[in-house]
Amino acid sequence: MSDLGKFKITFFVAFSTAIGFILFNQGFSLEVIYPSLGVFLLDSGSSALNHVQERKTDALMDRTKGRPLPSGAVTLQFALIYAILLIVSGSFLLLQFANLASFVLGMIALVWYNLIYTPLKKKYVLAVVPGSIIGAIPPLIGWVSAGGDPFATQALALALFFFIWQIPHFWLLLMLFGKDYEKAGFPTLTNVFDSAQLSRITFIWIAALSASCLLIPAFDIASNLFTILLLLALGIWLVWDSKGILNEALERIVFRRAFLKINLYVLAVVFLLTIDKLIL
Repeated sequence: MSDLGKFKITFFVAFSTAIGFILFNQGFSLEVIYPSLGVFLLDSGSSALNHVQERKTDALMDRTKGRPLPSGAVTLQFALIYAILLIVSGSFLLLQFANLASFVLGMIALVWYNLIYTPLKKKYVLAVVPGSIIGAIPPLIGWVSAGGDPFATQALALALFFFIWQIPHFWLLLMLFGKDYEKAGFPTLTNVFDSAQLSRITFIWIAALSASCLLIPAFDIASNLFTILLLLALGIWLVWDSKGILNEALERIVFRRAFLKINLYVLAVVFLLTIDKLIL
């Protein structure tokens, strides 16, 4: 059932919630468990519901045809019940053991993903841009569940970092599996731009991700000089290393490596911010 709930992805989503909590709380507290687990369950339920919504297009793509519903591993009825149980459980945890603000943000993420972004991406090539709001909400949930203001500049800087990350993350996937998306009938940027143009656009977003990371210490979320220097060094490394996608001889292995490295970069940033609050 881990595939149906996309547990590998939702685990990181829950972790980003914990980061928001720890950064506002200025340290670790056992209370971080409630919003993190709540988001994990809610996001897993939302992902399972997304499997239901996209079961027909999933069956058309090589990358997704092995998922539980198109492969016949589970029934549609089971997937719906599973999704509802997870959504209800996660919502209960946020409302009962975190606070109302975290519950409201969780509901916004659920609605935005399943009722807005999922149908939107079947019509518009740039749906990923508004869709990336979903990735910015979990750290805000952690922030507000610790008592923070979701509109504080520190919270918005953190959310912006996660928002921008989603865009090159998706477009690198697109360059790896563009034909798959086209086969399933999704409008894609590969029909608008050639590979070289799309690579340049993606590189700009990668540079923007690196720049957005520097807003985090600028708004005093991380104030230790060692942490700031490491964040700067990581950003420079990411931009320098990613310039490979601008080469004329573009191959899948180049995009695959860039996809891996951009995600490792985000993990490293999150790790540094955590260490900054817990140890430094």
